[in-house]
Amino acid sequence: MEYFLQQLINGITLGAVYALIAIGYTMVYGIIGMINFAHGEVYMIGAFIAVIGFAVLGLLGVTWVPLALIIVLAAAMILTGLYGWTVERIAYRPLRGSFRLAPLISAIGMSIFLQNYVQIAQGAKIKPLQPMIRGGVELMQGQTFSVTLSYMQMMIIALTVVLMAGFSWLIAATPLGRAQRACEQDRTMAGLLGVNVDRTISLTFVLGAVLAAVAGVMVSLYYGVVDFYIGFLAGLKAFTAAVLGGIGSLPGAMLGGLLIGLIEAFWSAYFSIEYKDVAAFSILVIVLIFRPTGLLGRPEIEKV
Repeated sequence: MEYFLQQLINGITLGAVYALIAIGYTMVYGIIGMINFAHGEVYMIGAFIAVIGFAVLGLLGVTWVPLALIIVLAAAMILTGLYGWTVERIAYRPLRGSFRLAPLISAIGMSIFLQNYVQIAQGAKIKPLQPMIRGGVELMQGQTFSVTLSYMQMMIIALTVVLMAGFSWLIAATPLGRAQRACEQDRTMAGLLGVNVDRTISLTFVLGAVLAAVAGVMVSLYYGVVDFYIGFLAGLKAFTAAVLGGIGSLPGAMLGGLLIGLIEAFWSAYFSIEYKDVAAFSILVIVLIFRPTGLLGRPEIEKV
């Protein structure tokens, strides 16, 4: 029982990270109907900004961890927001009226470019980060195993819940959220009614990149290592989470992220760890066979 609870905590923590990244995919798809395959690399850039930021603050003598974390989070969110805006301007906006495969190919090209850009700028070696948040709370003591919730896991889960609630409120009750929902239904009509479609789409990319930046900072602190390739696999799994929950659905992205994290954690704990990715993708295939729109997705209605 203790081992099961520990893996449950680990799975929820990992799922929270996937959910943060998956929201970026689902927001972009909900508005323009395209998948931003460069989103995983934006997450990777956020992780590198965290490593560089903590190193610079250490050299400057900023040793108080809460202050350092706030500064690094702010810097990562601002810089990755600029990357998200740039991806939209370069890879999507010029091709928005083209055939559907053009922006997809452009986004894949941007993904490859960002990978190689970071590899050249930072090198191909793994970048370590010293543990900054240690300790935790012992929840249960068994005969051979104790269940521990680390402070880092608490922070990841709490930050994810706050951001999820904040973004749900933003989409439901703010002018930007109303503009996003209008563009999701009909971009042409939204533009005719006074919605700045270009600005709304750009801000959506920026918001998705900001969430990816938070996930990147948390992962760099949680695992203590980053490299230029982490965005590919994490982005692929977050995309899987978005599809599993229902691409275009914000609650679906959250649910899908948690499910993928739990599947990986429990499979790694009780079966062969080499096949944890196979298990996650197999669950996705099974769900889509019986529910093609995902768990919380809605059928797409063709407008004529």
